[in-house]
Order: sequence, then structure tokens, then C-alpha cells
Amino acid sequence: MAERQATITYFHHSGFSVGCGGTLLVFDYWRGERNEVTGGLALSEADFKGYDQVLFFVSHEHPDHYDRVIYDFQHLNFVHYILSADMPAEAQGDRMDVGDSRTYGDVTVTAYASTDLGVSFYVEIGGLHIFHAGDLNLWHWREESTLRQITQAENLFYAAVKPLIGKPIDICMFPVDPRMGGMYEAGANHFIMTCKPHVFIPMHWQGRPEIATDFARRCRTKYTEGLALTTCRERAVITFDKNSINIHVYLSAEQEDMLRRRQRSTENEDVVQRALWALEKGDPFAESDLPVDSIKTSQE
Repeated sequence: MAERQATITYFHHSGFSVGCGGTLLVFDYWRGERNEVTGGLALSEADFKGYDQVLFFVSHEHPDHYDRVIYDFQHLNFVHYILSADMPAEAQGDRMDVGDSRTYGDVTVTAYASTDLGVSFYVEIGGLHIFHAGDLNLWHWREESTLRQITQAENLFYAAVKPLIGKPIDICMFPVDPRMGGMYEAGANHFIMTCKPHVFIPMHWQGRPEIATDFARRCRTKYTEGLALTTCRERAVITFDKNSINIHVYLSAEQEDMLRRRQRSTENEDVVQRALWALEKGDPFAESDLPVDSIKTSQE
């Protein structure tokens, strides 16, 4: 099988773009409750360069998954919108209900069930199979829900996931929401055990990046690799070949700036520490950058 590659960029909450071949997929883009994704971080036409088509996906109408700013690009003839069938009337795009399939060039999109509003999306593109769960999850509150409520939630979730079992999933974006309290990752764990995605990316972690990082580390199995993308514009290039998966993560500009500042701080601390050590040794020239001969000459 030929090498297959996708570039995943994280924006906010459950919002990602996935570039593969000539197509860019944009899932549940949202700028955030406090407009966290703004300025140079925001999606722009510059992100579309090199792509023949851009497909926007909206899994459901909750405001943390549906940002009307996506229609700022509707004047571009290569941009298309794919929505759940239950979206409000003013939402524009191709509506999909559970079980529907649509084709956009060499891209096939199928809608699967959710356990909340809307649908989840399964996309076949460039030999890859990509799943964005939307709000499909095992929504339960172990400390608050009754046993009957928890059982109903489990049965609903298991029924929604069952049609996906056995289907190839190379990249999966799935909720890991700590607001549920105990066993908040139960839905994600079940999905990993039954559907065996090759790369699992936590989303919907409510502004707590440590949740994503910890789960990505713990969820690894012989079939699944966990990948946490936690800062706006952090991206990963994932390459699949016959025998391996290679993941290269590229830091966002914010992360790179932070690392540079930390490095400068560490370097300054090292200079001070070396000077203190030199004074303690009684040799003020021990850490000098001057050649030894120059030191001797200056002392003479």
C-alpha cells in the first residue's frame, strides 16, 4: 500500500482541520467563548492555499461546535458546507442525516449517529479513514445520575457505536470531557477497545489540556496511538505506510515563543551559576571566553 499522509491542525475545543491531498477538511470550527481564536490564530483564506476544495463540517448546532464565522468563506467556489440534518433553518449547506453518504470529488462522507444533537462524520479521503465524533459520547454523571440513567446512556452509546465497529479508522477525534466526573473517559475507552482507531486525538476537554495529554498517554494499545494537540495552531503530520505510523508534531507559534523565552531564561541562569562556581573556586577566569594566552598576557 502506498504511503498515506494527513496534516492535522488543532484550533479550539473540538475544532480541527485535516489536510489530505487536494482537500482540506474543517471540523466544528469555533473561535471560543471568549474569542480565543483571533488574529493570526484564526482560520483564513491563507490556510486554503494549495487545496482544490475545502469542506466545512458542522456536527450539530451547539454554539461550541457551530460558529457562523465559517460563512465568511462562502463566496469561494471551492468551499462547501456539510451539516447535520437538524441544524437551524438559516444554516446553509448540504444536510446529512444518519446513514446518508455524499461524495465530493474523491472524498466520501457518511453520517453516523450521535448521543446528543446532530451526527458524527466518517470521511474517506486519499486512502485514509477519518472520524470526527461531534458530540457522540457516553454522557453520564456517575456521582449524580441514577443507575437507570447510566444504563440508558450506556445502551444508547453502545448502539450508536456498533455500526462503526469493524470499519477502518485511521484518525479519530473524540470527546474526553472531565465535567462528567468519575469515569469521564468511559466512552473514549469503549470506542478505542471496540473500533480500534490507529490514532486517537482527544477533544472537548473543556480548557484542561492536562486531561488530553494524560489520556493520550494512557490510551495507547497495540492498535492505537494517542495524540494530544492542546494549543491553537499546534499541528501534526501523520504518515501511514504498510508497517508503521509516523507522527511529527509541530509546535504553535505561541509554544515556540514560550520555549525560546524559557531557553533564554535558562541560558541566563547558567551564566550566573557558572560565574558563582568560578568565584567559589577562586579563579575569576575559569569561565572566560578569552584564550588562555590572552588571559596570561593580561595578568602579566
